Amino acid sequence: MSRRSRLAISDGFLGAFGRLPKAQQRGVRALISKFNADPSAKGLNYEPIRNARNARMRSLRIDRGYRAIVFDTRQGGLHLLLWAAKHDDAYDWAMRHDCGVNPETGAVQIYVPQRVADDGATNDRAAGSSKSPSDGQSSPGQSPSAGQSPGAASPPVQPATGAFADLRDRQLARLGVPPAMLPEVRALRDEHELDEMQSRLPAEAYESLFYFLAGESYEKLILEREAPRESVDTDDFETALGRDDSRARFVVADDEAALEAVLSAPLEQWRVFLHLSQRKLVERRWNGPVRVLGGAGTGKTVVAMHRARWLARQLAEGAASATDGTEAAAAARKRILFVTFTRNLAADIENNLRSICSPEEMERIEVTNLDRWVTAFLRRQGYDFHIAYGHDQDGWDRAMDQRDPDLEFADAFYADEWQLVVQAAGIETEDEYLRVFRAGRGTRLSRSVRAKVWPVFAEYRAQLRERGIKEVDDAYRDAAALLRNERDTLGADYAAVIVDEAQDLGAPAFKLIRSIVPEGKDDLFVVGDGHQRIYGRSNVVLGRCGINIRGRSRKLRLGYRTTEETRAWAVRLLEDREIDDLDGGQDDNRNFKSLTHGPEPRLVHLRTRSEQANWIAQYLNKMLERDEPLRGACIVTRTRSERDSLADSLKRRNVNVFVLERANPDHEHDDCARVATMHRVKGLEFDRVLIASANRRLVPLSAALRKTSDDVARELAETGERALVYVAATRAKTELTVLSYGRRSEFLGEDDYADDLFGSA
Repeated sequence: MSRRSRLAISDGFLGAFGRLPKAQQRGVRALISKFNADPSAKGLNYEPIRNARNARMRSLRIDRGYRAIVFDTRQGGLHLLLWAAKHDDAYDWAMRHDCGVNPETGAVQIYVPQRVADDGATNDRAAGSSKSPSDGQSSPGQSPSAGQSPGAASPPVQPATGAFADLRDRQLARLGVPPAMLPEVRALRDEHELDEMQSRLPAEAYESLFYFLAGESYEKLILEREAPRESVDTDDFETALGRDDSRARFVVADDEAALEAVLSAPLEQWRVFLHLSQRKLVERRWNGPVRVLGGAGTGKTVVAMHRARWLARQLAEGAASATDGTEAAAAARKRILFVTFTRNLAADIENNLRSICSPEEMERIEVTNLDRWVTAFLRRQGYDFHIAYGHDQDGWDRAMDQRDPDLEFADAFYADEWQLVVQAAGIETEDEYLRVFRAGRGTRLSRSVRAKVWPVFAEYRAQLRERGIKEVDDAYRDAAALLRNERDTLGADYAAVIVDEAQDLGAPAFKLIRSIVPEGKDDLFVVGDGHQRIYGRSNVVLGRCGINIRGRSRKLRLGYRTTEETRAWAVRLLEDREIDDLDGGQDDNRNFKSLTHGPEPRLVHLRTRSEQANWIAQYLNKMLERDEPLRGACIVTRTRSERDSLADSLKRRNVNVFVLERANPDHEHDDCARVATMHRVKGLEFDRVLIASANRRLVPLSAALRKTSDDVARELAETGERALVYVAATRAKTELTVLSYGRRSEFLGEDDYADDLFGSA
């Protein structure tokens, strides 16, 4: 009689599945469907693996040359789908890896103990052994030797002199260290040795140990973890899979539809998995606004999207249980507003949300860029003004005619003063301007000088009124005033606002956001990174915008996209630069690192623009020779003109390229290399990124620096130019190449090119 099986799919399996040829991927789908229906079905070859590290490891036949590895939990037909590869490689994986439930955290863990890693040996127990990893695991308080996998030799006990000498065995296990690996973790002396062990440890163990070495206390780390309320049954995989650490690695496919949804996007694992530090931000009730900082690739936008989904689900559940006409029912009908700075990012986020949300959840989430939201809102209120995104040039020219001839300020001074002081503070009168605190401005102004400067701004405001124009910051203030004055009728739409790329929004924007939703639990969730400020906004202090984040500020410090080598290169671009934390303090990239490794960024200097185009064409053709899709590569430039010139050059060399414009979305199925500006690639990611034309006067853009009014403004402009390169570089998941021709950028060190001057692809 047949029996059904249930599968929990690991993130490692999804990665392995994504690397399989298409024919074998189809075979995996067929195999899983058949296995779920009846594990004993003919042709599956469900059988133990001789000399496997753990006697519960089983293999399944994908086809003649490929095998899948599953773990039999011996609990209600539940199996863990762990790996897939060619026959010998799959068996080798099973011989090296162990799997079990951590007796302290209660999470399912996959790891490679030292004995296997050192010798390539496997434990010599027969495949028919009846013991499991948990059979010998210790209960809380027992010695670590009891936690060894059956048959594994106990490593020698190390003296308590390592990096974790201050922690007891049980404390290390509570941080996620498998009992079988306690002795070798105790032997670690520094972060470098921990990094060498990273690939063999469960992710949550590595993260906790890294944070401990970075200065976090054990007590704080434990407070942020999910502690089992009862003693852990290490044979209860069903319960273990429901814990947060397990959910960061496994997804349970309860039916064919769920399985197909998981397998349809195996390389976009963020759709399914959240790391523990991310999940703790997403799935909890907050007593007010939350600010989340993090370097490029730490998953801030992922967290924001999952937060929106979680809140939408809470609203749906509240609606299902509420009685019509009650306050709870009215609250449950509200939506989640997800705002970001640009239209492109909003479109990308909405598409990604649709891949993780049910239709019912998506109905409760509105995704837009803030300018678009304001325009639509004010139009509904009968707003008569035209909204200008930037100066009204004719009006500005007339205003500049009012300059006092005794003042010798450059034109750039007046433009900066208007944007960074007058507009940022919402100044309408001369008296307000005479009293305003001009934080961050490099040119000091006495009251008498301010009085001589003010007529320019007074005239510009008069010109705007006469033309029926409002600049966008003024429109933000008008919208905020409407919401504050008519809260009962205008402010009932939203339960919460999620803000992505917060560093690109100014103070007027945040004052508006504060007005959209009333203060209360789960009201605002703000994510950003000052290192990625690329739109020239002045620093924001959330507290001065009515957004109190005290006690609700968090930082993500582990990167999941960019390799450590690329991250380190990009971070050096902004070393010694003052970066704000969105609330009046300073941010930095200390203790920020990536979990993946790859080649060092390659810097190539060429003689001419034509040689650069030849090099890139050769590089892309080699990708095709390796059967790599060109859509995995993006060539990035500082300006649109350089982008268009390079795209035309590549087309003339018979290379398929797709130009990413500001208004058009990326077509992921077109097998073309992407060509884009540094601004356009914000929010995107690619396997390979080639920063092209990193030349003097282009990087940094000389015009951007020339338009500054003083040394402070120039310093800020250069920081913005460096941030652009930082953003472009950190779009790369596996490989970064930086090319220049003629005179290379001053951002690039002279020694970087010593081994690759006029290099070949």
